[in-house]
Amino acid sequence: MKMLIRLLLLLTVCTPAAAISATSTSETSSREQLDNNLQVILTQRKGLSDILAYLSSNSDLFNKREAAENQLPDSTQRQQIRSTWVSLLDRLIILDSISQSYDDYMQQDEVIRKRAFRIAYAAFLTRYRYVLDFLQITERNPQIHILLNEPIAELGLEQGTYSKIKFHYLNIAIATEFARLTLSYRLTGEQPGFQLNQGIKEDQAKLWDYGKGKGVEQTVKNGVQIVKDSSFKAFFPVQKGVSEWMGDVRVHRPHQSLITQQQIGALRPRLEPGDILLERREWYLSNIGLPGFWPHAALYIGTPEQRQHYFDDQAVKNWLKQQGIDSGAFDSLLEQRYPQAYAGSLATHEENHTTRIIEAISEGVVFTSLEHSAEADSLAILRPKLNKLDKAKAILQAFHYIGRPYDFNFDFLTDSELVCTELVYKAYEAGPDKAGLSLPVIEIMGRLATPANEIVKQFDNNFGSPKQQFELVLFLDGHEKSNRAIESDITNFRASWRRPKWHIFMQKPNS
Repeated sequence: MKMLIRLLLLLTVCTPAAAISATSTSETSSREQLDNNLQVILTQRKGLSDILAYLSSNSDLFNKREAAENQLPDSTQRQQIRSTWVSLLDRLIILDSISQSYDDYMQQDEVIRKRAFRIAYAAFLTRYRYVLDFLQITERNPQIHILLNEPIAELGLEQGTYSKIKFHYLNIAIATEFARLTLSYRLTGEQPGFQLNQGIKEDQAKLWDYGKGKGVEQTVKNGVQIVKDSSFKAFFPVQKGVSEWMGDVRVHRPHQSLITQQQIGALRPRLEPGDILLERREWYLSNIGLPGFWPHAALYIGTPEQRQHYFDDQAVKNWLKQQGIDSGAFDSLLEQRYPQAYAGSLATHEENHTTRIIEAISEGVVFTSLEHSAEADSLAILRPKLNKLDKAKAILQAFHYIGRPYDFNFDFLTDSELVCTELVYKAYEAGPDKAGLSLPVIEIMGRLATPANEIVKQFDNNFGSPKQQFELVLFLDGHEKSNRAIESDITNFRASWRRPKWHIFMQKPNS
């Protein structure tokens, strides 16, 4: 395969200029979006690097030159292979989108236009380089080809995705695009201090190393024609709908969610301490790399007044007395055990909203308001089928984790840092004196985790059986094309975990 890549990069030719459609964008929003895109590329570079490191460290799984007929991967290995593949494709989608967004800046001033080109070029190089790195490993294992060519419902991908990816990235067309864009980049000039400079240099060197050629120099005689064509060719073998989004990585509906504050206000009386919120925000780039339709979970703790009323329960009072709390007030235990955290729970948030939620977000494990946390595009409320004492113990355990940093490695084995579902998992973890919940744990690139989507999958699989652990309180289902979230039924909620990650592009206007 290395020889094939080399030949493709050497045989570079000039392609005709593509038609350019411009979108008017204010200078301020353009700069903000470009800064956002730059940070996204840095994040995706790290994610892709982690994927390649995982492949390299699991050579027995991914790097077999000849797979023996009697050594088929088992179900756990197949899941590891597929989850790694989905993570790669997920990141390619967003990088492809950033490349395509360059057209939106063609009518901007020269400074913005050049910055947009450098960012789009960096996104192109990143996906091109890491796909070739990926193929260098997977092409050695024939079994991998079969697995990766299966449909990927989570991303809305049809049969044969791996073959299409391979054909595209081992094709003369993308080698030509690389040479053309690299010459344009040289003529644009490197910007001193640009955060992506090092990544661009590394990717260029790796790609030329694959090709062992001087394709850019060979095309200088066609330089005028090449520079005219400074557009980026879109590619991703996705279903109709997702492809229409390629090139549009701008933040849609900025500062506006499909779930309204009026809906959140109506939701408050229906919630109880210990409820679990599952949330989805359609246009958040933080969704990239997280498996499934549902990416986030949070724990509802209520207000001190609500807790006082809800935990006015004899079993809770008996337990509190064992903990040295004679008043029978659950909040007295919270304050005694975690005084600093409890003081923080009494603080108000933006627009003077009251604390009602504990969740792990990028800032760490924090208290937030319902108005802030539930301001999403889709929302489900699950109520554990546990007694009030077990829920009180779960909330107490959640207070224990307040202030811990967010775990960007998504590793459940550590307690020093937590992700959103890890907080829920460990708050409700069963113990000698606590029934708790048995939430699913899967392996993602060598790390154990409980994706929010797996919680819904478990709910669906166990529904109506003695294993069912939750009741569905509410499902607000976001509908992008009609610009609203509507209350849906349990049938649609049970099926929601099966939705493609880019479900919004396949929705009908009133579906």
